This record gives sequence, C-alpha cells and structure tokens, in this order.
Amino acid sequence: MPSLEKPPVVTTTVKWRFPSVHPKGRVFVAIAAAVALLSLLVWTVLFWPLVGLAIWVAAFFRDPVRVTPRDPSGHEGLVIAPADGLVTMIQRVPIPRELDGPNGVGAASLVRVSIFMSVFDVHINRTPIAGTVTQVVYVSGKFLNADLDKASEENERQHFVVEGHPDADGRTRRIGFTQIAGLVARRIVGFVKAGDMVAAGQRIGLIRFGSRLDVYLPDDVAPQVVLGQRTLAGETIIGRVGGAAATGVAQ
Repeated sequence: MPSLEKPPVVTTTVKWRFPSVHPKGRVFVAIAAAVALLSLLVWTVLFWPLVGLAIWVAAFFRDPVRVTPRDPSGHEGLVIAPADGLVTMIQRVPIPRELDGPNGVGAASLVRVSIFMSVFDVHINRTPIAGTVTQVVYVSGKFLNADLDKASEENERQHFVVEGHPDADGRTRRIGFTQIAGLVARRIVGFVKAGDMVAAGQRIGLIRFGSRLDVYLPDDVAPQVVLGQRTLAGETIIGRVGGAAATGVAQ
C-alpha cells in the first residue's frame, strides 16, 4: 500500500546583503577610513565628509554576485557584457593593431560595442566568453574623457583576446576586448594572463575610478544591445551567433 505521507516541503529564503568589496580595493577603503579617523585629531568638520568618501570608495570596489546566462542550445553562441555601464557606441571600426597578429582577432574591421562606466558603476570587468586567453597587451597613454571615440587609440588601455571553445560545427571564435582608462581613472588592473583558461563571466580585471570597455564582435555575431542601454557585467547578452541584430535606441 502506498504511503499517505506528504513529501517534505523545502523552503528557502534569500536575503539581500551588501556586495563584498573586492580584495584589490580593500586597501583604498582602509586608507579612506584611516584619513577620516585622523581628521578627528586635526579638523573635526571634515570627519563626516571623509566618512562619506570612504563609503563611496567601498561602493566603487563592490563586487556583486552575477549569474552568467548559458546558451540554451548548449553551443558557444553568446557574448556576455564584460562591464557594467551605458552602451555609448555600436559601430564598425578598424581593429586596434594590438588585437592583430597570430594570437589576435585577425580582421580588418569589426563591430565595436563600447560600454562607458561612470564612477558609480561596478568596475569589476569580466570575460565575455569562455575559453583561453591568447593575448594580453598593455599600452600606456593619455587620460582623455573615456566617452570620446579617440580614447580607444590614445588613452591608457589593456587589450585581451579570448579564444572560445569549439561550437557544434567545430569552429572557434576569438573575442577581443579592451579596458580603457578615462579622465578620472588612473590605473588598469588585470587578473589574467595569456594562456589562462577562463569561464564566461569570470573576473578578468578592473579599472579604478571611471572608464570604458570596448568589445569587438566577430562578423557572425549580431549585437543584442542598443545605444543607451545599460549592461551588467557577466549577465547582459550583448551578442549572439547567427542572431538578428537589435535595433533602435533605449528609451
């Protein structure tokens, strides 16, 4: 005789919590907090403004948990946003010379999706696809406004190339993307090197205090974002193999 007992009911709850501060930013939070405390000995009127500054620094280096989408077909067909921010440019441009060569993306021009990060956005950058890092090139340069088109060629920047896993047809794709320092940003930090294997959405670096990130899409990858759209690193799909390109402007 079958049992009449009801199966146990499993309930789970998720509570909101403050995002953790990335280890690369903790020293800056500690410095800001120490300066705030020292102000009590020098000029107390500065204490609360400096406390606010310390809180902002902690928020700048926040490292929220992200859930990276997977292609439901099981193929390697998605390109994920590598940065939080605003999509400011989607256009076909010549690739930077640093992304050329035997380990580069190997094309004369590609569609570039530019994501501008304000000082209020999360600045942890993530890889747009899973695969192997084939190239990392750092270039020193100026600190122009990262929203300017010429910042791609003149500002301090760091280029990455990741070769993805084979798709259903056995083909692999390389995605090039570039961290670009901005008017306020003064330091680009990378977490990976050539030869490293990465998962889609894995943290690959950060840029301190405002900047931009460019992604170069292969010709068979259609943009899935529009100008004015906001992206979340590691979550927003910005490209899809064989898909129809998104059109319009975000309202």
